[in-house]
Amino acid sequence: MRHRKRTVKLGMKSQHRRAVLANLVCSLITHRQITTTVARAKEVRRWADKMVTLAKAGSLHDRRQALAFLRQKNAVKKLFAEIAPQHSDRRGGYTRIIRVGRRNGDAAEMAIIEWTGTAAPTSAPPPAGTSAEKSKTS
Repeated sequence: MRHRKRTVKLGMKSQHRRAVLANLVCSLITHRQITTTVARAKEVRRWADKMVTLAKAGSLHDRRQALAFLRQKNAVKKLFAEIAPQHSDRRGGYTRIIRVGRRNGDAAEMAIIEWTGTAAPTSAPPPAGTSAEKSKTS
């Protein structure tokens, strides 16, 4: 029986899986959203939430633990400086997964994973006094 065997294998050896997940979490920190398969997104969510929990505590030991997993100093800096303060009032659920359909090549189910504290990118209205407003009033 496989009770309490949580590790998702993702078709990789353990070292490769750890490196892929660390790189995906770093990309999520850097770019604020990434597109990947649903299985990987679910596993990235698990690790990203753990990293935010470490960053919210903010001690030197927590920073070193995050650096040991992520292995990218600039991602750790951004995690502790920008992302953790955005989620300071939340107790969990720092990421959301949005399914976007299937990939053309192999029909793998794809998803976008992003931080919940950030607003979705929208097109900003044109600033006041532009030609778009003048043409509407004429």
